[in-house]
Amino acid sequence: MSQPAPPPLTRLVPEHVRRFTAYVPSPPDEELKRLYRIDQLHRLNNNENPLGPPPAAVAALAGMAPAQHALYPSGDGFFLRRRLAELHGVEPAQVLIGNGANEVIAFVIKAFCQPGDAIVTADRTFAVYEWVAEFSGIEARLVPLRDHEFDDAAMLAAARADDRSKILFLCNPNNPTGTWWDGARLARFLDAVAGRQVVVVDEAYAEFVDDPAFPDAVALMRRHPNLVVFRTFSKMWGLAGLRIGYMIGAPEMTDIVRRTAVVYSVGGAAQIAALAAAGDQAHRAATNALMDEARRHVAAEMRGLGLPVLANAGNFLMVRLPMSDTIAHRRLLAQGVMVRAMTGFRYPNHLRLSLSHPAAMEAFCRAMHGLVKR
Repeated sequence: MSQPAPPPLTRLVPEHVRRFTAYVPSPPDEELKRLYRIDQLHRLNNNENPLGPPPAAVAALAGMAPAQHALYPSGDGFFLRRRLAELHGVEPAQVLIGNGANEVIAFVIKAFCQPGDAIVTADRTFAVYEWVAEFSGIEARLVPLRDHEFDDAAMLAAARADDRSKILFLCNPNNPTGTWWDGARLARFLDAVAGRQVVVVDEAYAEFVDDPAFPDAVALMRRHPNLVVFRTFSKMWGLAGLRIGYMIGAPEMTDIVRRTAVVYSVGGAAQIAALAAAGDQAHRAATNALMDEARRHVAAEMRGLGLPVLANAGNFLMVRLPMSDTIAHRRLLAQGVMVRAMTGFRYPNHLRLSLSHPAAMEAFCRAMHGLVKR
């Protein structure tokens, strides 16, 4: 006697998960080379540091004994948290590490939100705030940028619409526009929030800003214990492949978020490399010098082609095209240049370009000349 067919698995899936569309990463570089029949690929789509990790981090990784990989790492990043606390002038208990900043974003959302709650952020910013909220059954209230910047008044209005908003996410500098709030503006915003919501300031690209007006967000925690600051080792410190980020909060804040944190989620190699990389000012200076030169050169070339450019802070810039960015993306790939098409990030007909070595920048400029003039 045949068994009845089991009920569909989808009946077990919450509605907010069924609605969500999974992110599909690009294929590996070798597969792209095969598909596009190219010998070289300049990878300029993920804002990676072309200099790689600092020399001390490279040496630390090379010095790891094979036996170390058989052992579980420090479950809470004991030595790394102590080093980061020293650099930021806080207590080690105020620092939490995660498997990339993405995991730390999830820690905070899980700590303060439940289905039916809401977060507030911009419509064109780092998309993971929105994604984690939506696939967790939490509404993401997206406020339009104003002049490519976060709109503080509109964010406050969205947060005050009802009592469901729990977290406000600010990416400073913003990815993908590179715009940023200065310290005075951030302080006014925190005063206006007045502790009613958690305010997350994501400083993934903070090390690319040397302007003294850039906020000391950690110092603002003394007056605003509802403030959380994110940092990452993926951008300036060249450790994107090891997936490690961290958050800093007031003692009460960090104690709450720690309850949702997954221990042992950051591998031993990542912790050792990050400990060696943290605060390497020579590496930071060398990286920023390379970024500044690449930004000036590419911006001038694109404007010479009549293409508007957003070239603010960070290790990237954006170019507005007179055509579809998805078509341009494919044509550039055929020339061995991989950039980020921005339609999916609500910037249609824009490309985002990671700044890199002169050879990669020249390859991009040559490909763009051919694209625009064809």
